[in-house]
Parts: sequence; structure tokens; C-alpha cells
Amino acid sequence: MTRAREFAQKAHRQKDHRRKYSGEPYEVHLIAVAAIVASVTQDERTIAAAYLHDVVEDTDVTLDEVEAAFGPDVAELVENLTDISRPSDGNRAQRKALDREHLARARPEAMTVKLADIIHNARDIAQHDRGFGRVYIREAEALLKVLKDGDPVLYQRAHETLREALALCEDS
Repeated sequence: MTRAREFAQKAHRQKDHRRKYSGEPYEVHLIAVAAIVASVTQDERTIAAAYLHDVVEDTDVTLDEVEAAFGPDVAELVENLTDISRPSDGNRAQRKALDREHLARARPEAMTVKLADIIHNARDIAQHDRGFGRVYIREAEALLKVLKDGDPVLYQRAHETLREALALCEDS
């Protein structure tokens, strides 16, 4: 797991990837998602995938490189978590529908990581951008419908977090 954290941190640092609203290094998000996942499982492959969940989508790292470094199981989880849509696939709603269909076929472990990702993102987005927060929450609620095979504790926590985030957005 330490190798996965270091690998992901290095890849995101090379891009100077930062959290959109706070400006914090992106690794803050990766560490938080991995900690949420580790709160419900000790499976090292799933926790490694939590650290690596955005590495293919947001850096120059390829799935082949993930597989070479961490094996086919972790690479498959990362592939499950990587958005497949491209700008040419249509508007945001159409792209999100494609990505949702992709996640609907994901392994339960990948669904668990995605639930942790939603949990960590929802409140942050709602606090910093209430307008987009409403959009994100609607998208995340639709995504929860296909993430039912993820960890049940995180599934429930994700629902609760989205309710709290929506309340933050509506307080404006």
C-alpha cells in the first residue's frame, strides 16, 4: 500500500495536480479516499486502488504501467474506476451516463472505492461551489444506484453525506 501511495503521489506531483477549491496537493484527496476504504476493508489491492483511482485519468500513467507495478487485479480495479467518456461523447449528462454504465459493470471492490471518492468529494464541492455542488450531488445520487454492490457501510455513508452536502448547497 505504501508503494501505491508513493506511486500515485509521484504521478500527481509531476502534473502539479491540486484540489480545485483548496489548492491543496491532490494527494490529500488520495490519502483521504484510501483511509475511508481502509475503514471498511483491509484488502491491500482495494486500498492500493484507492490511492491509484485517478492516476490514469489525471496523469500520464497508463493502465499497463499500473499493471506492471501492481499486478492485474489492481489494474482491473483502476480500470473500473477510470472514466471512459471523452469530450466528443456529447454533453456532460451523456458523458456521465457512459461513465455510470462503466461503473455498473465494475467489481464490488471498485464500487467501494468510488463510494469513498463520493464521500470525500461531496462536502468539499458543496462548501466551495454551491451551484456546481447541486449538479455533482445529482450525478452522485444517480451513481449510487449502480454502486449497490460496494461496501454497505460506505453505501449508507455516501447517501448521508450527499444529504448533508445538499443541505449545505440549499443554505445559500
